[in-house]
Amino acid sequence: MPLVGQRTFDDLGAPLHEVPFCVLDLETTGLSPELHGITEIGAVRYVAGEPAGTFDTLVNPDAPIPPTVTILTGITQYMVVDAPRIEEALPSLLEFIGDAVIVGHNIRFDMSFLNAAAVALGYGKLANRTVDTLGLAKRLVRNDVRNLKLDTLAAHFRSPTTPNHRALADAEATAHVFWELLGRAGDLGVTHLDDLLRLPTARGSAHYSKITLTDGLPRLPGVYRFHDRDGTVIYVGKAKNLRTRVRAYFYGDTRRSITNMLRELDHISHEVCSHELEASIAELRLIHAHRPKFNRRSRPPKSPHWIKLTDEEFPRLSVVRSPKDAGRLLVGPFRSRPAAMVVLHALWDAVPIRRCRTGRGRRTAACGFADLGVAVCPCDGTVTRTEYDPIVSRLIAGVEHVPGELLAPIEEKMLDHARNARFEDAATLRDRHRSLAHTLENRRIWQTLHRAGTIRAVHADGSGCLLENGRFVAGWSGDEPFDVYTGRPAGPEPLEETPPSPALEAEALLMWKWLTADGTRLLGADQPLAYPAARVHHLAAG
Repeated sequence: MPLVGQRTFDDLGAPLHEVPFCVLDLETTGLSPELHGITEIGAVRYVAGEPAGTFDTLVNPDAPIPPTVTILTGITQYMVVDAPRIEEALPSLLEFIGDAVIVGHNIRFDMSFLNAAAVALGYGKLANRTVDTLGLAKRLVRNDVRNLKLDTLAAHFRSPTTPNHRALADAEATAHVFWELLGRAGDLGVTHLDDLLRLPTARGSAHYSKITLTDGLPRLPGVYRFHDRDGTVIYVGKAKNLRTRVRAYFYGDTRRSITNMLRELDHISHEVCSHELEASIAELRLIHAHRPKFNRRSRPPKSPHWIKLTDEEFPRLSVVRSPKDAGRLLVGPFRSRPAAMVVLHALWDAVPIRRCRTGRGRRTAACGFADLGVAVCPCDGTVTRTEYDPIVSRLIAGVEHVPGELLAPIEEKMLDHARNARFEDAATLRDRHRSLAHTLENRRIWQTLHRAGTIRAVHADGSGCLLENGRFVAGWSGDEPFDVYTGRPAGPEPLEETPPSPALEAEALLMWKWLTADGTRLLGADQPLAYPAARVHHLAAG
């Protein structure tokens, strides 16, 4: 018997021939489950496509049956006098239904009465999934019949049982209609339960016929690529279940971008991955390689940016487009120059490092930054290396080891602005603080993975990963032994301790999330997988 909140028949990717179905029909004293009662229940259960039993009983509604209902159904007050009440009939019905998918014509009506009774008797709403033959008929045969009433559909499909507003007869007629509709659905590639549940929502657009392009997709994790007629990759995505995810684009997604993408779609390619993490990594790499036109949000920038500490007698911070010749410090990468500038201003707020570009002693008076007291600049010749070097050391220490050295001063200034009702200035500092904290956190994650060298880890679900120098190398799942990877080719050459692209940084963040998740166990690493003890302080939301 299904319990409240419990999902029945969880394997939505199950082939339809394995799914148990229970075709149900109720007769009632009226239209409202709050005001009216059930007078008759009829159901037919199918297992592996074959009838496995019937359920048929009158029900005493404990209320008068209106004459109009008697005329329609033929059920009289006398017929239900000795019939079981719903509290007696419902337990047997729930046991009969079991974990089956419930089928009915306008099933929402029947389920409203059934759920109302189940809730009133303490069972809670049924968790069974439902299929509506009315919804299927709208999608599959709307143009072939004059209307979608049960008797019309039963006659159209030549049902051996004529519906007559008696529960069992109507359930048997509905079952015949259901199996006929299922045959029609099979022509559209509906072969599994998830396909069937989504079919009624599919819109009859000009692009729906392209759903047949998904027929060869497996129900496995992986990545998929949409190609146009020239073979160009126009979209890349990942999925736990490739077939289910890709078919979902054809089930009523009305976003203009999806419509345009389906219009250009010509064929689909895919790659199966060991698990979801590998699929996420593969997606990032394919987007980076192809730059698909419909992956607008995740498409990599043409030219990332970094913040560099210049190699001068009095170093300053500069935004650059190349990580080469990093010098003493390099922070990034950033997807855009504006993103880099937010963090640059945060660093300027944290430490009074030189901002002007004028050489030492080239001015007769201090520059504007020095005059305002926001920076220590050597331009007027009054600043010595002894005074300046501690500022640089504090900056490097804050980035490398003690993030509080940079974040605490910004937070204090932010709170001071808030206390003085300078809320816009406080909000600006808040945003800079968050951007800098995010940047420092990502930098630490990359360095932690990079410094550990080769990492081998496995999750409790059987998924495993091999990482080298901060990059994903191989994945496996299930009971496959790890030593199959011992004969792998040499891994990628070590990189610098700053990731060379936003895509590689994004990979590291995905792997870090997986490594630190509950249930992940470290099998080994070349060096200790050690995250710095001094934590990055993030501001609370709000």
